[in-house]
Amino acid sequence: MPFDAAPALTVASLDQFLASVERRGFRLAELALGHREDALDAVQEAMIRFVGYRERPPEEWPPLFWSILRRQITDRHRRNAVRQRVMAVLGKAAEQREDPLALLPDPGEDPAAHLDRQRAWQALGRAVRRLPRRQREAWLLRELQGLDVADTAAAMGCSEGSVKTHLSRAMAALRSHLEDWR
Repeated sequence: MPFDAAPALTVASLDQFLASVERRGFRLAELALGHREDALDAVQEAMIRFVGYRERPPEEWPPLFWSILRRQITDRHRRNAVRQRVMAVLGKAAEQREDPLALLPDPGEDPAAHLDRQRAWQALGRAVRRLPRRQREAWLLRELQGLDVADTAAAMGCSEGSVKTHLSRAMAALRSHLEDWR
């Protein structure tokens, strides 16, 4: 079978697209899930599933990828909730999942500034995780990822008006939860 230049272009553009969303997807997943390992797994699984849609036009890729990642995050929330219920029933303590290396300060950085940023990020993560699911999704896609209203609506599978409503409510709730960090 001869080598065709068109599939190479698609593979190259697919690689570029995935490279462009990898870090932002990880940050979104980490903020939504609260655990680095779960976030890495969710992004990896979303990328693997996204490759199945590589034949779609490239302009459809961003909302499609964010929709897939959103579903991965929702699935992980459900799995974690079931795991916590099972562990509570069995009387076992919740597993400690904090990476001890992540707690070590960066030697080139002011430890107080690092701690303040870390606490602010954790407070934001807690506040975002307290939001209702649709508000959380709208905020993560619009504010953290910078998608426009139309792409966010496509990723969430709802109307643009619903996105605006969810985002407005999420912003009000976050302002309330994060009043101490102003």
